[in-house]
Amino acid sequence: MIRDLWLIGIGTGSEAHVTLQGMQALRDAAVILLPLKGEEKETLAILRQRIITASRTDAQVLTFDYPVRDPALPYLERVSAWHDEIARRWQAAMENAAAIGPVALLVWGDPSLYDSTLRIAARLTPKPSVRLIPGITAIQALTAAHAIPLNSINGPVHITTGRRLRSSGVPSGETTVVVMLDGQCSFQELDPEGLHIWWGAYLASENEILIEGPLHEVGNEIVQKRAEARARNGWIMDSYLLRREDNPSRLF
Repeated sequence: MIRDLWLIGIGTGSEAHVTLQGMQALRDAAVILLPLKGEEKETLAILRQRIITASRTDAQVLTFDYPVRDPALPYLERVSAWHDEIARRWQAAMENAAAIGPVALLVWGDPSLYDSTLRIAARLTPKPSVRLIPGITAIQALTAAHAIPLNSINGPVHITTGRRLRSSGVPSGETTVVVMLDGQCSFQELDPEGLHIWWGAYLASENEILIEGPLHEVGNEIVQKRAEARARNGWIMDSYLLRREDNPSRLF
């Protein structure tokens, strides 16, 4: 039974992206749940383990195998069933807990931004008391890596996913669009005219890759570099920012 659940944002998997509050929470936790995603993504578990080690915690670390989504189901039903199974595996892992106290989970990025950990936690029975500790978001890491501001002067920012970009394109009137969870390089389906892109993968790590420029000039390079990096490492986490260049003086 999980009575107190602490969700700790870990940025892009670097211990430098975990706040002092997050490190203290790891030290204070009784149990830490560590997902395993198979040999292909073993590096993800290693990165989480590195953060746990850096925190100098005495918490018991319990692993669980991460389920995969059923591709035969419609998208929303597929995601819901996936979340149900993850919640079951959290609870099953806790059957081996020797300690009683707060349970911590290390969440990539920020638990509040395009992450489902909070929705999964709501499926637990009984519902635990949830403490949320934010980390560096992928958006912060991306803009910092490229040394650019997130918004143009007095301009709005639209945050979306690759799936939504493919179905809706760049919303009319939006100056800046940040795209996350895009495994298909959905910018390829846009009219590149007047769009500038800042793309980054493995942000703040030794494998970091950064590409920026007019979309029509660097789009194909991003697709190629992304495919090569994913094949080489077995996984990739990336995001990008698109900004209209209709008025170059307003880029920043």
